[in-house]
Amino acid sequence: MTSFTFFQSLRNTAFARLYAAQTISLFGDALTWLGLALLAFELAGKDSGVVLSVALTLRVTAFVILSPLAGAIADRLDRKNILIITHIARMAIVGTLPFVNAIWQIYVLVFALNVFNAFFTPTYQATIPLVTGKKDYAQAIALSAATYHLLGVLGPGLAGGISNWFGARQIFFLDAISFFIAAILIFTIPSQLKVQQNENIEANAGVVRKILNDIKEGTTRLFGDQFIRYALLLQLVASIAGAQILVNTVGYVQGNLKFGNLEYGWVMSAFGIGATIAALMVGAIGKKWERTTLAALGAVLITAVILPANYVSLAPLMLLWAIAGIGQVLVNLPTQTLIADLIPSNLQGRVYGAHFAWSHLWWAIAYPIAGWLGSHTDNQSFLYGGLIGFVLFAGVQLRLAPKNHEHEHEYLSHEHEHYHDNPHQHEHPEGILVTEPHIHTYEHLPMRHRHAHYADIHHLHSY
Repeated sequence: MTSFTFFQSLRNTAFARLYAAQTISLFGDALTWLGLALLAFELAGKDSGVVLSVALTLRVTAFVILSPLAGAIADRLDRKNILIITHIARMAIVGTLPFVNAIWQIYVLVFALNVFNAFFTPTYQATIPLVTGKKDYAQAIALSAATYHLLGVLGPGLAGGISNWFGARQIFFLDAISFFIAAILIFTIPSQLKVQQNENIEANAGVVRKILNDIKEGTTRLFGDQFIRYALLLQLVASIAGAQILVNTVGYVQGNLKFGNLEYGWVMSAFGIGATIAALMVGAIGKKWERTTLAALGAVLITAVILPANYVSLAPLMLLWAIAGIGQVLVNLPTQTLIADLIPSNLQGRVYGAHFAWSHLWWAIAYPIAGWLGSHTDNQSFLYGGLIGFVLFAGVQLRLAPKNHEHEHEYLSHEHEHYHDNPHQHEHPEGILVTEPHIHTYEHLPMRHRHAHYADIHHLHSY
């Protein structure tokens, strides 16, 4: 491709407003976490790292517990209202952070903030295919992911500059304003963002029972589809390596290489830049590569590049981390797109919710492993983390990799009704009377090809 076609998704005004709201709130998130780090240091001093680690644990806990419920609710209510409410609630919560004077208050507010993040994120993910349609949703997801990673690189630096002007506590007020602006943008989307549900089977069930059934169905469909299940387990592989990067890079850069905060920032920025590049790549590739192939490639990349990381200097480490960022996104982004590919639109909310919970559960497993390796392996944490990742990858590949099915299509001729609407204009021989609709004959030549094999009730066969 000569251009990045995912920018075409912004021609859709509903998605353009949704995307603008996400971009503004992501910048607000950068303000939140920089402000929390400064606030933790103000209140806890040298123990601020403990405060932030507890805050991150509470964040993941909220995601794991509540995201499946959020996804189920997103399938039954107007998603526009959910997105507005979560923005307003987060605006109110961050607006109270400047008045915090005790560490326990940070924990309470961080957990509350991420309760609403747990409702926002899967709802937003499920809304992208709803507003863009089949043609543009893959590019829209890629654009959204690229923006997320780009702001992950640029956001903290911008937030740091702003904090110097306004003060550490005052930046929370700017964060609150960002959520308010995002809520207004979503409010201006002209139509409802609600999917129709078939309630015939459960017409007599209560609301609570319906929601519980939806939560169960989200996880069942997540693990029931072999392609999504395979990609989800590859995210576990990538999280093992990713946690090593997030947890142990600071110790290696400052402890082993004897550099400071500035150089550590360069290394982590390289990871974010690589992730941004990968999101652009996935958007440009479109469907030319199978989603599962990209995910497997990403898992191999991020796992392989951490193996030599304990034995390199600063510049090679930055290069390795840039490649690792590419690998991380090559795993995560196709997994999100697979859900839009394979799950009906009226069920996507609950599946995105289940996916958000399980993918964060992988990080909850990976963080303690990274912490233990960092403190018990005599400066070889990246090597051992990479080896663990490759063992997991081999197991996933041997047991869960979808099989490719090769077969031949014979010559086929068929007829169907044809309309002369905008995408189907063509000329007819002069004198031929054309009615609407009319019949056309289509011929398909013999061909042999390979594609991922579905082992469901429609594709049963023996080997």
